[in-house]
Amino acid sequence: MANGKIKARKPPPTEHGIKVTSLPALEDDIVRFSFKHLDLTHEKFCCNGKDRQYFAKLLQRLKDLSAWKANEVHAERSSALRSHPIHWDRTSEPNGFRRLNDQLRDLPAFQFEISSNAHGRVHGFFIDNVFFVIWLDPDHLLYLQ
Repeated sequence: MANGKIKARKPPPTEHGIKVTSLPALEDDIVRFSFKHLDLTHEKFCCNGKDRQYFAKLLQRLKDLSAWKANEVHAERSSALRSHPIHWDRTSEPNGFRRLNDQLRDLPAFQFEISSNAHGRVHGFFIDNVFFVIWLDPDHLLYLQ
């Protein structure tokens, strides 16, 4: 400020008018969810008619699990989560996730509960730390024969 004036600095670098900033590093191994293959048309696994409480519980469970590491979800066998692989031959859907391509259908299927038996299960599969949600099973119909 030699002459009482403030000299302006150069603005930060931009790309197409958008300020470029670096994001903090994300943990690579925490669970993330994808709804890319969510099947909302299955006759058994739909949420039509479910109340706000169901969706609030579902979102809370997804939020809670998104703080876990993927290997913790795989290994957790407590009654609080009831997470485990799905064995199709023991279910009401022996053909599995039939709307997926063969490569995805060959991946091990997995499920976890939303809340202790009151709100059903979420069914899908993992690729690395991403859980792909396929079916929402609010009435726990996968294991009804």
